[in-house]
Amino acid sequence: LVFPNTSRMNRGGHTVKQIVETCRADGFTDLVVLQEHRGVPDGLVVSHMPHGPTAYFGLANVTMRHDIEGATNMSEAYPHLVIDNLTSKVGARVATILKHLFPVPKPDSKRVVSLVNRADLLSFRHHVYAKEKADVHLYEVGPRFDLRLYQIKLGTIDQEEVENEWVLR
Repeated sequence: LVFPNTSRMNRGGHTVKQIVETCRADGFTDLVVLQEHRGVPDGLVVSHMPHGPTAYFGLANVTMRHDIEGATNMSEAYPHLVIDNLTSKVGARVATILKHLFPVPKPDSKRVVSLVNRADLLSFRHHVYAKEKADVHLYEVGPRFDLRLYQIKLGTIDQEEVENEWVLR
């Protein structure tokens, strides 16, 4: 439940084309595909519906919620989004793609998602905070992972003959 207002489904025997057609028919705004190898997440694809763009990321250093010591309960409120150091043209494009996965939070939301870019590695961290008098305490709720962008396509994930906007070389 990292992304608010989402529906989770296992791919099963469905093709990507069938999933995208269902997303379009049901009015979904984005499709997020988490790829894994032997139970370890290793890729993330974010495809904006109905016409794109689609961003492809490699995943590294994945730590699930249940593996984080002292992880606290997660609020279901919409999170505030903190984006740091995505200042290049491609960085701004990635920030735009990712920020549209999160609805606008209420001002009193205590949930924070941070996307911090260091050396082209985008660190995803998920926290809640609590105010106690003059102090603010930050508690990690997870998951946490690092994203490395390797491609942005102008179409959706099911389209094969689309232009590459950016490719890691």
